[in-house]
Amino acid sequence: MKKFLAILLTLVLLVTCFAACGGNGTESTTAGNEETTAADVVYGDTTFTNIKVGTGGNTGTYFAFANASTQLLATDAYKFEVVSTGGSQANIEGIDDGDYHMATVQNDVMNYAYSGTNGFAAPIKTFSAIACIYPEVCQLIATEASGIKTVADLAGKNVAIGDAGSGVFYNATQILAAAGLDYEKDIKATFASFGDSATQLKDGTIDAAFITAGTPTTAITELATSTKCVAVDLGDAVITKLMNDYPFYTKYEMTSADYDFITEKVNTVAIMATYVVTNEMSEAQAYEITKNLWENEDMATCHAKAAQLNINTTVDGIGDVPLHPGAAKYYAEKGIIEATAEDTTAVADDTTVAAEETTVAEETTAEETTAEETTAA
Repeated sequence: MKKFLAILLTLVLLVTCFAACGGNGTESTTAGNEETTAADVVYGDTTFTNIKVGTGGNTGTYFAFANASTQLLATDAYKFEVVSTGGSQANIEGIDDGDYHMATVQNDVMNYAYSGTNGFAAPIKTFSAIACIYPEVCQLIATEASGIKTVADLAGKNVAIGDAGSGVFYNATQILAAAGLDYEKDIKATFASFGDSATQLKDGTIDAAFITAGTPTTAITELATSTKCVAVDLGDAVITKLMNDYPFYTKYEMTSADYDFITEKVNTVAIMATYVVTNEMSEAQAYEITKNLWENEDMATCHAKAAQLNINTTVDGIGDVPLHPGAAKYYAEKGIIEATAEDTTAVADDTTVAAEETTVAEETTAEETTAEETTAA
């Protein structure tokens, strides 16, 4: 009878949960005066044997970090294929199209994607986060010959603002706007990757370039060996406006630890590089990848940026994007996040079953004892 009641209670809880989540499988969002619908997040159960990872340009930190870290994340059951791409937006759209299974993205861009803003025509909810991995520095690099010392000095100059639609592009245009500059009117804008930006700075075809990446960025380190360049201080007013308008920015001080050519601290901002995976990935595989990321002893030394991995703050910059259930399970076990209601219910159910089994065992023992006493009598 007790087991029957426990099963009945569980069924009632499940029905209540489905009703609360909305049984029609859609959620309504409003953009301006138009109402749109986006499918609720749906998770699959696929275990990939070859995980394609979208990164960025092959001279950027995304590409280098992914190559180093995935070698340690690989197991006998699955491997990783690191792909050079156009950056965050291309990576998220690639996951949505099924081209990639995992990617490194900026935390600001992934939130744009999830809400369907800033370059995303509609919300994309086919991906989930597994970890914020390291701060990405918004770098404004100029040639010394350009004479550029402030953001305002960019007016009328030839400036690379990242690949079209990339995270760098949004950082660049937001920084310019905070300084009162319109990228379409006030500068001579060029769309370019990290590598192309460095080449054009070296050739003198551009005066400055925006680069958002972990420092030191290979493209800039190599540039500095042949070209005198400077890192431009954004200034307190621009930084304050950026942080007020966009909460995902944090202040960052560049020093000689970032680049040898920096002799005095340079004030700028940073966002977080984040690993995301397709929602088609199974909970077990996402759990194992997340666990390996934090528990492999060699991870902290696989790349210069890996030293900045911090499990205690890894979910702080995720924003509205959900954690993949596999990652959430791992972080709940480690006490980084609270266990979900489903996990709590499962534990409660297990406890109930265990208690019932103990009661049945005790009753059986008592019956056997009584029978033995009767026989003895």
